[in-house]
Amino acid sequence: MKAAAIGSLLLALVACIQASITYEDVLNEEFELFKVEHGKSYVDENEEQVRLQIFKDNKELIDKHNERYAAGEETYEMGVNQFTDMLSWEFEQLVLTKLNLSNDADYVYAPSDVALPGSVDWRAKGAVTRVKNQGHCGSCWAFAAAGALESQVFLKTKQLVPLSEQNLVDCSRRYNNHGCHGGWPAAALKYVHDNNGIDVDKAYPYEARDGQCRFRRNSVGAKVAGVAQVQPNENALAHAVAEKGPIAVAVDASGFQHYRRGIFSDPNCRKQVNHAVIVVGYGGDHWLIKNSWGGWGEQGYMRLARNHNNLCHVATYGVFPIV
Repeated sequence: MKAAAIGSLLLALVACIQASITYEDVLNEEFELFKVEHGKSYVDENEEQVRLQIFKDNKELIDKHNERYAAGEETYEMGVNQFTDMLSWEFEQLVLTKLNLSNDADYVYAPSDVALPGSVDWRAKGAVTRVKNQGHCGSCWAFAAAGALESQVFLKTKQLVPLSEQNLVDCSRRYNNHGCHGGWPAAALKYVHDNNGIDVDKAYPYEARDGQCRFRRNSVGAKVAGVAQVQPNENALAHAVAEKGPIAVAVDASGFQHYRRGIFSDPNCRKQVNHAVIVVGYGGDHWLIKNSWGGWGEQGYMRLARNHNNLCHVATYGVFPIV
């Protein structure tokens, strides 16, 4: 009898404690965990309070979206990541970039009459290097160019060698590339062609900042014989991915900030392209995208809706190197 009374009292106490914990308390605790997980530190208490409020606002947006996802009303899930303490315009300014459109292709790839396989994933064939992280530097164009070239070298030699994005950031400025302030994958590949090579990443590691060109001829890891542009439609892109390998593309990534998993299909993804990524495969209803934001999304990848009216302009600017 006494044990039952104590049990009832404990249950009542737990209920009182739970009732006293508010959504605000949960968010405060999540913010503390977020700072530890992502190594966040701020200039002073004022900035920390501003970042806390932004985090809370974004978390509320994420939670409401995920309620719709759980109800089957959305095709992808959102989640907390390294960008959750940023306003949307900060995310675009610090992570995305201006892509300097240029026509540096030597020829245009047109799709063949060969039947497409139902799905492709070049990771499964060992043709894709690890996911990298561009940091707060608008060098996505360099990562897309280097990544596409890494895969082409593997397909030719069976050697998967990480190449130097910093080499492209520092040394390709006369090709209308501007380091951390924007560039274009095709122009970067054109530089590699004209320069007769790009250094390996181990010899010229990434620094996430603009620097002086330190290219070394004895550290070359790949060369480019030419640059191919893919016809700007999803059918041509699918054929290029299936027949040629991973393709560097440009997308509107304005809505990618809170993506965690699932098939991204936001119909508002129609603005000007502001980010370069690599299509490393596809499924029946999605493109498999390799990003350069570290562990963001599905371990550095995302699935983007395929045959969805060229969502995010994914098929408009595809290029790949010829090696």
